[in-house]
Order: sequence, then structure tokens, then C-alpha cells
Amino acid sequence: MEIWVNPACAKCRSAVSLLDEAGAQYTVRRYLEDPPTAKEVKAVLKRLGLEPWDITRTAEPIAKELGLKTWGRTPADRARWIEALSEHPKLIQRPIITADDGTTVVARDPETVRSVL
Repeated sequence: MEIWVNPACAKCRSAVSLLDEAGAQYTVRRYLEDPPTAKEVKAVLKRLGLEPWDITRTAEPIAKELGLKTWGRTPADRARWIEALSEHPKLIQRPIITADDGTTVVARDPETVRSVL
């Protein structure tokens, strides 16, 4: 199991605590220090069954700077969004947990974290 975290994020710290309490084996990926490649973002999106704009933090200053709210949300726009997430990992909603069985979630609440245990 792998969890993409930002240590400054309260939801990330909560998810890590829940995994620790459950005795789960996992690898922490500090995705701001070790940004995912576009290929990795694509793979996570496929596992989540979501589009890149679904996991984008549009209130981040970089999102405003890039003008993301004006970007299209069609299959033709997908690559542009994925590239932005890879180049600016602060835009990625967190934490994301990828379980060994293929289950992948954006773990914003305790119930979602528990769903991968």
C-alpha cells in the first residue's frame, strides 16, 4: 500500500494515524518532494475511476495562476490537466491511498481510509 501525503496536511496526518492504528503496512510518498510523473498520475486516475479535474485543488494559488477554472473538461483536455498535476503537485487532492489489491481512494475522511484496510 502506498499513501501520497503532504506532512503539513491535517487530513494526511489523520490518514497515516489511522493506518498506523490498524497496523497497516504502507509506504509514504511525500509527493511534493517526489512528484508523480504524468504516467503515474494517469495510472492513479484510472484506478480511482476519476478525471484529473476531479482530484485538482482549484483553490490553490497556482491553480488561479494557471487559470484552471477556465480549462476545458473534455477528453481532449485530459492530457493538459494531467501534465499540470505532475508539474504542480500541490494541485493534487490528498491523501491518495493505493492498496495492494488495486483499490485506490482519495482518503479525505476516516471511513474512506478504513475502506482500504
